[in-house]
Amino acid sequence: MKAEIIAVGTELLLGQIVNTNAQYLSRELAAMGIDVYYQTVVGDNMERLKEALRLSSSRADIVILSGGLGPTQDDLTKDALASLLNRSLHIDRMAMDRIERFFQDRGVVMTENNRRQAIAIEGGTPLPNETGLAVGNAITQDGTHYIVLPGPPKELIPMFEQQAKPWLLQHVLTDELPIYSKMLKFAGIGESALDERLSDLITEQTDPTIALYAKDGEVTVRISTKAASESEAMVRLDELQERIRERGPEFMYASEDVPIEKVIVDMMADRGLTLSAAESCTGGLVAESLTSVPGSATMFLGGIVSYTNEMKRKLVHIPQALLEGDDAPGAVSREVAQALAENIRLITDSDFGLSVTGVAGPGYAERKPVGLVYIGLAQRGRETEVHKLNLQGNRETIRLRATKALLYRLWRRLVSEGSEQTQQDEV
Repeated sequence: MKAEIIAVGTELLLGQIVNTNAQYLSRELAAMGIDVYYQTVVGDNMERLKEALRLSSSRADIVILSGGLGPTQDDLTKDALASLLNRSLHIDRMAMDRIERFFQDRGVVMTENNRRQAIAIEGGTPLPNETGLAVGNAITQDGTHYIVLPGPPKELIPMFEQQAKPWLLQHVLTDELPIYSKMLKFAGIGESALDERLSDLITEQTDPTIALYAKDGEVTVRISTKAASESEAMVRLDELQERIRERGPEFMYASEDVPIEKVIVDMMADRGLTLSAAESCTGGLVAESLTSVPGSATMFLGGIVSYTNEMKRKLVHIPQALLEGDDAPGAVSREVAQALAENIRLITDSDFGLSVTGVAGPGYAERKPVGLVYIGLAQRGRETEVHKLNLQGNRETIRLRATKALLYRLWRRLVSEGSEQTQQDEV
């Protein structure tokens, strides 16, 4: 099966928003065994949209459209598709009832143009919108399958998961074996380095398949196979997972699609351990990452964003001699990273203290280059470790990579502690 994704919206062409929907849909379709050969972006123009549809229907089995389902006159996606297919449009009663209730519950008068969001194409299957108002559509004609989805990701993703994917499985992929996948998560190693470690496996593996996806500070390895049953698939996937894990056990932190902070929170909560953080250049991103995980209140005691030298002195008790002066190492230094980690742990009486200090840019600080970062990890009863990082990227990328690097070091320490405890228990 070949697919094409058409993203509709002039705002995409103007660069006002990023087309994250295409990335999500391509990933999900690949997991279903559907190859995305083309991605198209077209503005809110009837003739150009119809031309894009004519081209896509000539070269794809499945055409997925996102956007252009709203209430305004430039929301033309359903109009264009209905015109191309020579089908009429009508109001879907269930969708219309939902829209009317939405306005009634809020005591707001519904403008007439909101009826456009309940429009459906003759002969198609309306796709209910559980998180918004615009109904989607799925329809087949002349061997091509069309799926119409809303533009906002918070609406598109649930509709695809709950409505479009089941429709594809029921009406399009009926002769296909289902695809089963596992997501293996890696940190502390880049995509190219991991690809090199796995190169022979990637080359020799035709089933299950291996695909790498990189984000700042982490890499995801998706392994997938077609099978008649989940149990049959898991036998293959588990065997390949173990072969991959053996190539980098110090980097693979999970066998499901979760961030490293989720694994850390769960590990520390299970062991009754606590954590605090003192941050400079990351501006609270370490604390934000951890507290975004449900259950973090059991392990994260708090943090201090000591951005200036004055705050480092007043709040985290960093000696003046370390921060300023002819012989001072300066705020961006191994010595200050160590002091921040140790002092925040003592101030909060936590089991672990984390620290990060560096130059996120765009300019130099203390005559030190952009991307120079020190991260510290202090632990009750253990020697403090400090790591020097030389990171590349813009300001936000450096902040994110520093955060991920620090969390990776914490995960390594927790894994090490767990292994030591297991060995003691066995003895």
